[in-house]
Amino acid sequence: MKVIRQLEDIQKPLRNPVMTIGNFDGVHRGHKVLFYRVVDWAKKLGGQSVVMTFDPHPLQVLAPTGGPDFITTPEKKLQLIEAEGIDVTLVIPFSKEFAQISAHDFVKDLLVDRIGLRGLVVGYDYRFGKNREGDIRLLRELGNRYGFQVEMVSGIELDGSLVSSTAIRQLIRNGHMHEAEKLLGRPYEIVGRVVKGRERGRLLGFPTANVNMHNHVPPKPGVYAVEVEIEGEWYAGAANFGWNPTFGDPTPSLEVHVLDFDGDLYGKDITVRFGERIRDERRFPGPEALVAQIQRDVETVRSLLAAKKPMALAVSC
Repeated sequence: MKVIRQLEDIQKPLRNPVMTIGNFDGVHRGHKVLFYRVVDWAKKLGGQSVVMTFDPHPLQVLAPTGGPDFITTPEKKLQLIEAEGIDVTLVIPFSKEFAQISAHDFVKDLLVDRIGLRGLVVGYDYRFGKNREGDIRLLRELGNRYGFQVEMVSGIELDGSLVSSTAIRQLIRNGHMHEAEKLLGRPYEIVGRVVKGRERGRLLGFPTANVNMHNHVPPKPGVYAVEVEIEGEWYAGAANFGWNPTFGDPTPSLEVHVLDFDGDLYGKDITVRFGERIRDERRFPGPEALVAQIQRDVETVRSLLAAKKPMALAVSC
């Protein structure tokens, strides 16, 4: 897949491009329906399948204090888009100046003149241009004027739930990891760098990796069975997200105890794949009671992951 990050790098129109446009956080099952239609349509035209997305996310620019947490990192998003068979992804640098482009100019100057748009696939609620003035009706009018076709895809429902990034974020925050996995089409993952923590776990006999979550959607505080990728190898793990009430930490953290692993993780990027939520965080009367509970949590993790025959684990647990 070719990734284009600057509009100036598009020196000539693409080959019969069929495109979809959006933020695509999570690259969930609803997004995949759009991608499938784009790829199929492009093949019929002998053209290129194209995704346009934005970096940074528009809300990070327009509402920097209220922007969303993210399901996927920008790098992971591109990997997932490529896996759907897309030929070209345009990562448009979003700015306040870009947000002032009118709906008409966005279509005429960018989509038609620069990219050479032939077909556009969008969701039922797609809006675009300055102040979100553009809608499906306007797109179809401009398509008739400038020679491209528009296809609208209705909202995708799964087990009665509308598949959307917003719904998935809420499920993650509520600790409903299995429901989030159904809408995503894969388990929820946090990718982050291991940083120095308070090192209590090592003193308690259960060393933990303190993972920098960046802007990932935080799960509901508690203890989870997880799978952890370290340099291409997968391990079982027990993760705690929260405030560590036994010690009264002032800020929440994600700490992961990796089973059957002995090595230095500081400074390394790891992937934490969430499974079953085991229990709530709670305050223990002292370190001894906490250690006893951690031992029970680890045994629970071993039982859960052994029972479900985890997809990714590359070592015995």
